[in-house]
Amino acid sequence: MDKPWDAMLAARLVAPLRDTAVTPNHLTTVRLLTGLAGVYLLARGALGAGSWLVALSTFLDHTDGELARMTGKGSRLGHYYDLVSDALITIGMFLGLGIGIAGISGNRSATLLGAIAGVSIAGIFQMRIDMESRLGKSATRQPNIAGFEPEDVFYLLPLVTHGGYAEGFLKLAAVGAPAAALVVLALFLRSRRGASA
Repeated sequence: MDKPWDAMLAARLVAPLRDTAVTPNHLTTVRLLTGLAGVYLLARGALGAGSWLVALSTFLDHTDGELARMTGKGSRLGHYYDLVSDALITIGMFLGLGIGIAGISGNRSATLLGAIAGVSIAGIFQMRIDMESRLGKSATRQPNIAGFEPEDVFYLLPLVTHGGYAEGFLKLAAVGAPAAALVVLALFLRSRRGASA
C-alpha cells in the first residue's frame, strides 16, 4: 500500500475543497489549534477529552498535504508550517500528558517522563528537518506497513487514557522516544558522513 489508510481517507474528505478558497495552510491551522487544545486539556488533567483532540489532530495532519497535492497549492513555507505544527503538538502531547498525570496522581516524576519523551521528539524533528533539507523528503519518509505508520500509535491515545493506562503509556514513551532518537541520530550521522565523503 503506497499511501497510509488515514491519508487515503483524508484525501476523500478534502476532495470537495479542491475548488474552494480553502488552502492547505488553513487546514494546517485547524490541525494546530485542535492539537494545542488537546495538549491544554491533557495538561489540565482532562486526559480523555485531550486524548480525543490529539487523535483528531493526528488525522487532520494528513488533510493539508492531500489538499496541496490535489490543487498544486503546496509551498515551502506551508511545508515548514506543517512540520512546526507536528513538532509542537507531538512534543506538547507528551509534556501535557506528563503534567496532567502528575496533577491527577501526585506522581511528580510523570512530568519528568513527559519532558524526556518531549525532548527526544524535539531532537528527532530537528534531525529529520536537517536531513530533509539536505537530502530531500525521501530521506525522512516514515515506514508504511500495511497502510500504518509509526505516528498512528496516537490514534490509540483515547483507548489508553480511558482504559487507565496513561501512566504506563508515558513510561513506555520515556524509553521508546529516546531509543527512536538514537536510531534517527545514527541515520543523521550516516547522512552527514555520506555528504562529506
